[in-house]
Amino acid sequence: MEVEDGAQLCFPQFPNTSCRKPLSPWPQTVTIVFYSISLITVTLNLLIIISISHFRQLHTPTNILLLSLAVSDLLVGLLLMPGEIFRSTSCWYFGDFVCATHTLLSVNITSASIGDMVLISVDRYVAICDPLHYTTKVTARRVKFCVCLCWLCSVSYSLLFVKDLPTQTDIDKSCYGACLLFSDGISLFFDLLVTFIVPVTVIVALYLRIFAVAVSQARAMRSHITAVTLQHSVTPKAKKSELKAARKLGVLVLVFLICFCPLYTLTWEHYNWITVLVKPFLNILFCFNSCLNPVIYALFYPWFRKAVKLIVTLQILQPGSSETNML
Repeated sequence: MEVEDGAQLCFPQFPNTSCRKPLSPWPQTVTIVFYSISLITVTLNLLIIISISHFRQLHTPTNILLLSLAVSDLLVGLLLMPGEIFRSTSCWYFGDFVCATHTLLSVNITSASIGDMVLISVDRYVAICDPLHYTTKVTARRVKFCVCLCWLCSVSYSLLFVKDLPTQTDIDKSCYGACLLFSDGISLFFDLLVTFIVPVTVIVALYLRIFAVAVSQARAMRSHITAVTLQHSVTPKAKKSELKAARKLGVLVLVFLICFCPLYTLTWEHYNWITVLVKPFLNILFCFNSCLNPVIYALFYPWFRKAVKLIVTLQILQPGSSETNML
């Protein structure tokens, strides 16, 4: 009986302090599928990064935001998703420092992704609600500055949130063989406020305003009314183009919220067997969003499909390929 119990421990040689081996929340086949999704996520987002970085015509303010989002999605597929799968299905044998680094990256990358979504929403808000001043307000230089500021704030916040790592006190650490972050209620509420309530409220509010303005503009175009205000003095063709872009990015934001909200909603629940069972799936669902984003690009953006073809066929290695017409 003792041998059988010892076999269920992460460190059988330390029976009093070792964690028990976690029971995998899904079959082995599902675990392999998740690792495959992680690899696909890395590959697809790498294609996006290469496409926007290489082809000069794609260096637009909106695409710079998509590039930043693709970088965070790449890191999710490369680091976070494999880490979450391993942590949910096996003992943690890599020590406190690697656990702290994984936690730090989780907070950093998640915060950066949320910040990118907020910036994308602001970009569309200005394009739809103030189209005459869009080109002067939203420049490539300003967008690059906002992206750098977003990542800087994410790094600073992650360092603040996990300030007690890389080591935890023996009081906080219940056993050895698990990678868990123990935070007090105030820290959890602050994290919920900063990385969920505030950004989601901003995103929803901006897109509700975009939707309202888009409906009014669509009615104006259908009735062939010539707008006299600055907001409606653009040509119908320009309006139609911006509305299509808003719808495409709206799908991106909607999918993000669907994958993102369940994980943070669970934070309100007390720690019980339901949260233990469901949270691994919600963590993977959040990471899976990083794989869905490139699929959305492939469905809605012809330039991405054309860029992938040029990359796969190695035509981007030819001189002058960066000047290729992609639009």
